[in-house]
Amino acid sequence: MTARLAFRLLARDWRAGELTVLILALLVAVTALTGVAFLTDRVGQAVELRAVESLAADLQLASTVPAAPEYSALAEQKSLASARITSMPSVVFVGEANTLAAVRAVTEGYPLRGALKISERLLGEVQLTDRIPAPGEAWASPRLMARLGTDTGVELEVGGAVLQLTRVLDFRPDEGWSFVDLAPTLLINDADLEATQLIQPGSRVTYRTLFAGERDDIEDFKRLLEEQLSDGEDLRDIKDANPQIRSSMERSGRFLNLASLVSVLLAAVAVAMASRRYSHRHRDRIALMKCMGAGQKLIFRSSLIQLLFLAVVCSFIGAILGFFAQLGLAWLMRDMIGQTLPPPGMKPVLLGLVTALSILGGFALPDLAQMGKTPPLRVLRQDIGPPPLRYGASWLAGVAAIMSLLLWMMRDTQLVLTIFAGAAMTFLALGLAGWLMVKSLRGFRGAAGIAWRYGLANLARRGRESVVQIVAFGLGLMVLLLLSTVRTELMNTWRQSLPENAPNQFLINIQPDEVTPMAAFLEERNIEVPRFVPLVRARMTHINGQDVTQMTFEDPQGEQWARRDSNLSWTDSLQADNRIVSGAFWQQDFIGKEVSVEQDFGAELGLTLGDELSFDIAGELVNARVTSFRTVEWDSFSPNFFMVFSPGVLEPYSATYITSLFVDEADRTSILELMRNFPSVTAIDLDAILSLVRDVMDKAALAVQAVFVFTLLAGLTVLWAAVQATRDERRYESAMLRTFGASKRRVLSGVATEFIAIGLLAGLLAAAGATLAGYLMATRLFELDYQFTLTLWLLGPLVGIIFVGASGMAATWKVITHSPISVLRTA
Repeated sequence: MTARLAFRLLARDWRAGELTVLILALLVAVTALTGVAFLTDRVGQAVELRAVESLAADLQLASTVPAAPEYSALAEQKSLASARITSMPSVVFVGEANTLAAVRAVTEGYPLRGALKISERLLGEVQLTDRIPAPGEAWASPRLMARLGTDTGVELEVGGAVLQLTRVLDFRPDEGWSFVDLAPTLLINDADLEATQLIQPGSRVTYRTLFAGERDDIEDFKRLLEEQLSDGEDLRDIKDANPQIRSSMERSGRFLNLASLVSVLLAAVAVAMASRRYSHRHRDRIALMKCMGAGQKLIFRSSLIQLLFLAVVCSFIGAILGFFAQLGLAWLMRDMIGQTLPPPGMKPVLLGLVTALSILGGFALPDLAQMGKTPPLRVLRQDIGPPPLRYGASWLAGVAAIMSLLLWMMRDTQLVLTIFAGAAMTFLALGLAGWLMVKSLRGFRGAAGIAWRYGLANLARRGRESVVQIVAFGLGLMVLLLLSTVRTELMNTWRQSLPENAPNQFLINIQPDEVTPMAAFLEERNIEVPRFVPLVRARMTHINGQDVTQMTFEDPQGEQWARRDSNLSWTDSLQADNRIVSGAFWQQDFIGKEVSVEQDFGAELGLTLGDELSFDIAGELVNARVTSFRTVEWDSFSPNFFMVFSPGVLEPYSATYITSLFVDEADRTSILELMRNFPSVTAIDLDAILSLVRDVMDKAALAVQAVFVFTLLAGLTVLWAAVQATRDERRYESAMLRTFGASKRRVLSGVATEFIAIGLLAGLLAAAGATLAGYLMATRLFELDYQFTLTLWLLGPLVGIIFVGASGMAATWKVITHSPISVLRTA
């Protein structure tokens, strides 16, 4: 009986148009969120596919012994592609010339992600290939060929094998550029490995097995593989990629999360206002039902069934609309995307249902439940309503629901709390400003024309509703400004952090006596001389006197860091791409034993300020105290270190130098000359990694721009819902004014004045809220500099006046122009 009653009432409300605003607001919420989720899921997969190229696979298993056959069998069961890499250092000969090379024997299918770039001769035309060297052939990197002073077409002696050098290996996707990848690459076929006789007892051989496949299959395989790994086996995925790509991935993820979050906030506000109006308009029906014998439980269950039905239907329709919306956006932006996006998963459909239930449960259910407490006496007295909810329970329920939803969606507590803090402060500021404006109107009502007096009188008469409208309009405008102007500023700032002349060559293993000659070499060729940074190899031995090999770390990554060799450096001043987040950095000319630690590295090791670290450097023990933690812009591509010491601690020990510099395409021959003149120096080409990072940035920008369309719709729905909240009262007022002789034009002028005043104040305060939120996001979340802009403060009031004025007039036009006699007859 309850279900039948619920559906009959729902159908009746639908025919009467009572559900229009509520359903539209809910549809916009679900469509915006699922559309965003579908699109960002596809873009996110594309970003991951681009980023995993740095591993040449989705998963990479490394070990000093060949991988167990069970691993390959398990991968085959999961329908995963696999390939093998066997690498070892060896001296390569061309006639009398010889040099150390990193020999990499690969099987068919390598690389599983990305592609090799080869050319027929040094500095020749580069082309992509999905092949590997044929048996009997070898491909060498330009660095190796420069050291040997040769080109393609010669024979190489690699161990006991003689191979034909047929191609220049300009790029491989898994090129190492860490400090341990010193030797240039020689790529050979795995079939030639036995003939080289390089694998002997005691040889330094690394075996890598690559896996690639569907995302779900990879996750299942990774979980199963981790349970079987033995000591000495290291499993890596995109999370273990180099810090530059990882940093860009994290930032792009935050931009995408921000884009999704603001649409949800706007839609929730629209649903809250629509449900409030719906509950107010149905008090008479509830009172009449109670007079006919309906109990409060029956009414509540009926309302609950209606909400559940609306949630399911709207989530289903919204998911379909969201799917087609993202298809259209992807098609429109196909030139910007530059590739076919992977198909989306089904998670956004579940997200749409959870969103509809959370928003309706948090923002609509409290008001509808309270509506059921309407006393039967309201049938006779229209001024009697249900008892008000105590302690702002409806808003608390809504905030709790939306907070839980966003935390579940984003899994980024800091981002959610920052947005909520900005929104809460804006909410309070808007509410206070609205209240002050309403209170101060009495002094201005007599100093203006009739239209202004009528408009300002409307604001003063509907004091509470006016404040609510100012808050709703202000929040909507704040988020729109945040996603339009501030979004552009943040994206531009992020892109500017990686300029076109970002360092694209990394030079390592520079000896101290080579620093001055190398600087002169670069200066002669009009290449900007970079800063040379010292590097000392060491191994951490103790933390606060405890042996690191006996310690238990909460983070497994911390244990790996503590038990491997470390790269240390020293400086007398903080680099521009480093920022102190706790503690204090030493002053210039400081002499002492202090160390500054990168924030995430310190967290993985469980370090705190004041901890004492001990290192073994060439058999000698060196101690230093942690005095600061800092963040590092890894995607600046400048030399950076997890641990930097104060001057005087590391200088007595043997060190090499590293640096990074930008070399224009036309000056690439200078790098070959440099390698010939300084044979011990290794030059690592970063162009491929720069391309990856820029690609991540572009796709993140694409997603945010696409999401702006959905956010704009959600913002307009908020504005419309705010206007609709006073629609019935305005209809009655305009009918009364026109009955007493006011012209239609004068009534419209008064309403326009009211909305312009609201829009002006809401726009100013929205600009303040967007500025504050943008500053917090830039500095606290994205670790970027924030540029305050006057444009935001000009756009805020202008957009407020236009949006609020236009939407207010559009929504009330039919109400105001309605025939007075028909309104009064139904009053």
